[in-house]
Amino acid sequence: MPPLPEKFVESLFARLGESDARVLCEALDGESPAALRLNPFKVRGRCFETAGEPLGWSRWGRILDSRPVFTLDTAFHAGCYYVQEPSSQFVGHILSSTGIGSGYILDLCAAPGGKTTLYAAMAGTEGLVVANEPVAKRAAVLADNVRKWGVGNVVVTCDMPHSFALSGEKFDVVAVDAPCSGEGMFRKDKASRLEWSERGVRECAARQAEILREAWTALTDGGVLLYSTCTFNRSENEDVLEAFSRLKGGELVETEPIECHEEWGIETGRVGAFRTFRFWPHRTVGEGFFVAVARKSGAKRESRNETPRQRRVPFSELAGSAQRELLRWFAHPDAMRFASIGDSVYAMPAIRYDTVRRVSATLNAIYSGVEAGKLYGGELKPAHALAMYFDMRREAVNVAELQRDAALDYLRKADMDVELLSEGLNLVVCDGDALGFVKRIGRRCNNGYPNSLRIVKC
Repeated sequence: MPPLPEKFVESLFARLGESDARVLCEALDGESPAALRLNPFKVRGRCFETAGEPLGWSRWGRILDSRPVFTLDTAFHAGCYYVQEPSSQFVGHILSSTGIGSGYILDLCAAPGGKTTLYAAMAGTEGLVVANEPVAKRAAVLADNVRKWGVGNVVVTCDMPHSFALSGEKFDVVAVDAPCSGEGMFRKDKASRLEWSERGVRECAARQAEILREAWTALTDGGVLLYSTCTFNRSENEDVLEAFSRLKGGELVETEPIECHEEWGIETGRVGAFRTFRFWPHRTVGEGFFVAVARKSGAKRESRNETPRQRRVPFSELAGSAQRELLRWFAHPDAMRFASIGDSVYAMPAIRYDTVRRVSATLNAIYSGVEAGKLYGGELKPAHALAMYFDMRREAVNVAELQRDAALDYLRKADMDVELLSEGLNLVVCDGDALGFVKRIGRRCNNGYPNSLRIVKC
């Protein structure tokens, strides 16, 4: 690991004093804590070896004694948990305190998907998350993680932030996890140390201020604005918020109090109406992180689209025999509506179907709901995403319960013992967790696990 940037260290000594700065620098040269967040839609009361100790500010967060090889844990591939450092899980605690519940949430800078999957778990089957990532390759990774999480209440978009202002969409929550200089990642990320510069800090701060202004337009009256970075300096945090507060004035109001226990070691503060929370790695568990929250003034109202700007017809709803074939794959089919997008068919939460359709018509949606698969002669060839969906009806297909070693062979796309499979299509399961599909044809089998996800090493 390269040394900490000299100018960064100087700024810490000036800000914290010699003693505290030295302790922080030592922490940044130490080991990162291992942590994860369980998926409440898939855990269903079971405990994993990796479950660890509860994280105070995150209901489903766990701190691990050591870092396991997650690649060799079938529960990881099944989407039973997300490997997420502790500090960033605090955003869930904030939203729980604001009473948003099953709302309409925009995660504006969402890749790779840690906070998106957290919001999806909080929104539940009645809520909806729009997760946006402007960079196409990162958006593809985000969509992969959304599929694996398997709640079915996320639309992934690939747009610049200003597109949301143009779309007219209004959200109950807009979360801006802004691109930053990455000082909080110095303990775990070599590249962030090498790329850091004072000029980079200034450029990030300017871009953050621009994104925050664009995000504000997409927030409904009475909605909650979350702003976060993984950096320590004031320029990208308090200074951005101070400038934004001067710009918006009385439009910003404080939220309900956010409980923050002293033993958590979190530094709390205020910037105008914003409540702020800073995580120092030498004082609390987790990486460096800053998050702030405020409300938009006005009576809380139902989020909606104010100025529709439809650019395309996104999808058409299925009916008749095609819909009947889809229904048998879902444990609660009445909760879903089905549509075709290109040559694939998708399931959408019925309660949010019109919203998904509208978002897909006005923004560049690359994934939404649950990709069910393709129809051939009226029969569904299921997509991998359907196996990942928490509410797939397992009676629709043969279930092959495999032991760990055989399941890892499946995840590697290695040769499998066909005697473990029934003739025809099988849902591969390990310890009760679905991993994907495989089809047995006599003495051979076709492994349906996506090539892009297969285990290559280990």
